[in-house]
Amino acid sequence: MRDAYYSPLVVQTAVDLANTLRPIKGEDALETVEQLRDFLDGHPAAEPPSAAANQGTGPRRLTRADLAEVRALRETVRAVLERANTDAGEAAALINDGLRRSRATPVLRHEGDRWWTEVTSDADRCSAHLAATTLSALASVIATLGPARLGVCAGQACRATFVDLSRNGSKQYCTRTCSHRASVAAYRSRRSPR
Repeated sequence: MRDAYYSPLVVQTAVDLANTLRPIKGEDALETVEQLRDFLDGHPAAEPPSAAANQGTGPRRLTRADLAEVRALRETVRAVLERANTDAGEAAALINDGLRRSRATPVLRHEGDRWWTEVTSDADRCSAHLAATTLSALASVIATLGPARLGVCAGQACRATFVDLSRNGSKQYCTRTCSHRASVAAYRSRRSPR
């Protein structure tokens, strides 16, 4: 599977989904159906193909059941991102179980000179499509770049997750802000009198 395909957009959707929960701050950005709708609106890759075909016919119908399913998926995605670096086997088991539950199906795609496989779900629920796309993208990152590319921010007051798609694979922080905070804290600790 060295030629596995992952879309950086879908990988970012997985990270953003996991980061709707901020455990240290006690913040949850997926508490209501409206918040779920906002998340899906901000992440077109999260849309099932039937939703894209229905655009212009009014807002998609989301229910509390959809919200509960996506919140359960978020736990799985977050667990994969948190564990891949330390227990790749457990992360793989979580991905495989999530793909099975979403009834994920690989589909062969072609554009220009390039062929690739994409994983979709035959279920019409938004959570099934979101599970199939995000979990397969994380699986592809693990297969092509290795499990160490998935992680949790090294910032002391941050538990945000990330996927490192950089060339050198040395990312430790979720954002430049967290990296800068750590650098400033290290500088201050070196400069403080003992």
